Formats: sequence, C-alpha cells, structure tokens
Amino acid sequence: MTTTDITRALNDLLFSPDLDLAEALDRHFTPDYRQRTNGEWSDRESFVQHITRLRTLVRSGHIEVHEELRDGPRYADRHTVTLTQHNGRTSRTEVYLFGEFAPDGRFQRVEETTLLVTGHPDDGNLGSVK
Repeated sequence: MTTTDITRALNDLLFSPDLDLAEALDRHFTPDYRQRTNGEWSDRESFVQHITRLRTLVRSGHIEVHEELRDGPRYADRHTVTLTQHNGRTSRTEVYLFGEFAPDGRFQRVEETTLLVTGHPDDGNLGSVK
C-alpha cells in the first residue's frame, strides 16, 4: 500500500493536464471522499466539479509543503499553492489541512482552511470555485 500525500494529489489533479482527471481522482481519493473547505462540505461529485473548473482556469503552478504530519490514518499539513491562471494572474494561497486516509492509502476525508496570501481578491475563492 502506498499512501498518497497532498503534493502528489495536487500535482496529478492540477499540474498534470495530460493525466485523465478520473484516473487522478481514483489514484488519490476514495469513492466516498468528503471535503470541507472553509466550512463548506463537498462530496466527491462536488469535488470533481471543483477540480474540473480549476483545470480550466489554471495554466501552471506548484505546491510547497511547510509542515507535514502523519499518525496512522491521520494526516495534517500546512502548504502553499502558487497558481498562474490562463488570464495571467498569479496567486499564493496558504492551506491548513487535516485529513484521514482509507486503509488503501487514499484520502477519505479532508478538512481545510485557506488564506489568500498574495493575488487578486477574487482569487480568494479558488479553493471552492465550481
């Protein structure tokens, strides 16, 4: 069993446009995956809508993990995502994430809070855009 992490997941979801989205999702997230971003819960279907929309907006980017902790099925990190959109805007968002892995090593649940560090104020909603 190989356990995923946020870097692998986001690289496949957002920064590997040639990778099929369904394949990327199945690689890192369980069928019953749930996510709460800034207090709003999403099921996997809603998460797919979110990632699909982000893929249309994002030209490039990278993730920097500042702190990461694993304890059995529990996972936590603090990371920064830098995105450059097709419209030329660049933003940096800091994310505080707590999650849980399924026995097969994929994310089953993620709860996160995001903070726009730099960028246009409208980019503060990129963590939940659909």
